[in-house]
Amino acid sequence: MRGNLQTDICHLSVLLFCETGAATRMRILLTLLCAAVVAAAGSTRRRSKRHSIRNTIYEIKNMVQTTQVHINKVRGQLSVFPQIEVSTPSIEGLTSISLELGLLEKELQNPFTNIVSQVQTDVSSLEGRVRSLAQIMDCPVQSRPSGEAGDNQFPESQLYLTLIKVQVYMEKLLLKVDKLKVC
Repeated sequence: MRGNLQTDICHLSVLLFCETGAATRMRILLTLLCAAVVAAAGSTRRRSKRHSIRNTIYEIKNMVQTTQVHINKVRGQLSVFPQIEVSTPSIEGLTSISLELGLLEKELQNPFTNIVSQVQTDVSSLEGRVRSLAQIMDCPVQSRPSGEAGDNQFPESQLYLTLIKVQVYMEKLLLKVDKLKVC
């Protein structure tokens, strides 16, 4: 489409150039040049936004994979727990992903141990990146969950459960990476 616009502008300028005086020709050429620049800028802006979205999705996928590695390291440092099955919310789009990552990050705020600080940082950064992508795509996002993590009588088992939830959510997110393209 862009090639056709430039061809049309060239044909129009040749026609106008041949049938008008020198001063008018100069004004017409400047007007056509301005129109071509504006058309090219609009096209570049759209390409730039698509490129930014594509790069951000790629970065999010890398962040998810890095978080999985950090979770596995932490799980290796904890006592062995029986296999636990957890359910995580469905992944609908950027709005729900941002909210769920905020909730998981809040759960990772554990006053009893510093062992999950890297995973918490990963999840927080990931939530910020998803929130940024949502804003680029004009998606509504809720404010970050606030408050402090709940007190727990069994901190190590709660920590392990939370890590499993984060790990399962990361696995689901990688499988449904196409949901990063919708609100």
